[in-house]
Amino acid sequence: MGVSKTSKATIFLGFFCLNLFQSVLGRFVVEKNSLRVVSPDDIKGTYDSAIGNFGIPQYGGSLPGTVVYPRENRKGCRNFDDSGTSFKSKSGAMPTFVLVDRGDCFFALKVWNAQNAGAAAVLVADNVDERLITMDSPEADGSSAKYIENITIPSALIEKNFAEKLKKAVSAGEMVNVNLDWREAVPHPDDRVEYELWTSSNDECGFKCDMLMKYVKDFKGAAQILEKGGYTQFTPHYITWYCPRAFTVSKQCKSQCINHGRYCAPDPEQDFSTGYEGKDVVVENLRQLCVFKVANETKKPWVWWDYVTDFQIRCPMKEKKYNKECADGVIKSLGLDSRKIEKCMGDPNADEDNPVLKEEQDAQVGKGTRGDVTILPTLVVNNRQYRGKLEKGAVLKAICAGFEETTEPAVCLSDDVETNECLDNNGGCWQDKASNITACKDTFRGRVCECPVVDGVQFKGDGYSTCTASGRGRCKLNNGGCWHDTQDGHTYSACVDNEEGKCSCPPGFKGDGVKSCEDIDECKEKKACQCSECSCKNTWGSYECSCSGDLLYIRDHDTCISKRAREVKSAWAAVWAILIGLGMAGGGAYLVYKYRLRSYMDSEIRAIMAQYMPLDSQNEVPNHVNEEHA
Repeated sequence: MGVSKTSKATIFLGFFCLNLFQSVLGRFVVEKNSLRVVSPDDIKGTYDSAIGNFGIPQYGGSLPGTVVYPRENRKGCRNFDDSGTSFKSKSGAMPTFVLVDRGDCFFALKVWNAQNAGAAAVLVADNVDERLITMDSPEADGSSAKYIENITIPSALIEKNFAEKLKKAVSAGEMVNVNLDWREAVPHPDDRVEYELWTSSNDECGFKCDMLMKYVKDFKGAAQILEKGGYTQFTPHYITWYCPRAFTVSKQCKSQCINHGRYCAPDPEQDFSTGYEGKDVVVENLRQLCVFKVANETKKPWVWWDYVTDFQIRCPMKEKKYNKECADGVIKSLGLDSRKIEKCMGDPNADEDNPVLKEEQDAQVGKGTRGDVTILPTLVVNNRQYRGKLEKGAVLKAICAGFEETTEPAVCLSDDVETNECLDNNGGCWQDKASNITACKDTFRGRVCECPVVDGVQFKGDGYSTCTASGRGRCKLNNGGCWHDTQDGHTYSACVDNEEGKCSCPPGFKGDGVKSCEDIDECKEKKACQCSECSCKNTWGSYECSCSGDLLYIRDHDTCISKRAREVKSAWAAVWAILIGLGMAGGGAYLVYKYRLRSYMDSEIRAIMAQYMPLDSQNEVPNHVNEEHA
């Protein structure tokens, strides 16, 4: 039964979509390090080993250890703790290197199980006679992702024949001492290191995309210091595929490729019917290449790190912001020439080669000591492919190993560095020059754009294009970012000092409250002075009403009254005021009179009563009559 062209295209594109990070046929070079056997004497010597593509190799250094070949679980596919096996070194003893056999499970799982049991390194014995290969990590799923990113020990694959010698010596009870040496894993010919990163702008490919984005963000600060100091020469690269000529008109190729099938990328969601398409990824990859080229022309190639980091944060696929409009916003914030970038990108619909992407496809082919680049992400240092965990400290160590001895820059000696990126174009972050407030903050990982806290007031926003004061007290800081103005001695503000942090034009004005508030003509809109005798005059933020002739305007009642009526009313008001005053005075006098009269009467009554009976508060009155008759 035949297969249609459309079905063939689906099969073809589905194949390379499902193998985004897998190798394809091509020239592959295995990065090696030396494994030197110190004892026993009969196998003493130096042997090759292939560095594992996970964990953290000790680039630029060496690690001594004693080889152990476990009695059980010799393939390392099960947890060693289940059998009570421990590889932790005793105090004063050399680190333990665990030798395990290849087969039955992933290389990374073997290393993870040995690491959990205390191993300092893992040697994997090949089970067939063949040339050494690179032990790669599996495609990360829910289970493997938990251990791949946490492997911190080095590992290496050794040839079957050499492994048999080690097993025989260990089984005979001999102490097998070896030394893993990475000092020559990265060439170090001079005082400058050249390195390149093969990457992609796709952020929806799972664990490896997440790992790549985290690495770029974490390594940015160190990368820019190295580049600014002239210690390194960095070049970003992007892998593309081409669509076979027989399928270029198929729906699948059209959705995944640009320039008529010449440059393709897998569908981000691996679903042709939804979300973003592969060609969206190719276009953004091309834009990032041109950002680097334009920045390099201005002698600031390190700006690429800023663009890629900011694009990841501001334009993610999951928020449907992965587009040209968002990219242009990032380009503008970094002060790059967007016209030069557009010119560099060319026309993605043209039926011709794109010079930038054609150069990338040519660079994918291995040259010299570097093999074909077929896996994302791939890091190459001094033309040697980096093997190990894509993590700031591990990569920095590999790059520093590429310097000639005694020429290492300070960043290689300490992670505590200041990038001072905010001094240049404010780091592309939001700032209020009038208030000297900025969202740019320098950290040892590079600058970050975060809305600040000023005098207890929190600014909120994306940190790149907007930061707005919020909460109480916000109006004290540059009027909360709201509109305000002063005319004729009157000041109006659109800032409302509350938790919502909104800008609202005050009464008498209309507008957005942020950039403008226009005066409302209450007279024209017939919102004031509605009485028949009234005339209206608009003022800034308010209005004035007046009446014709000898009439007076009463604003509270929006009416006009005659001045005579006003005068009569005022006269009666005066009369009533006088009468009320007299009444209050009379009442006061009466109260005083009653108080004085009552006080006088109380004193008289007390005097009379005192003649007949002494009060408790008085002494007895002398009886003069009795004295005369005595």
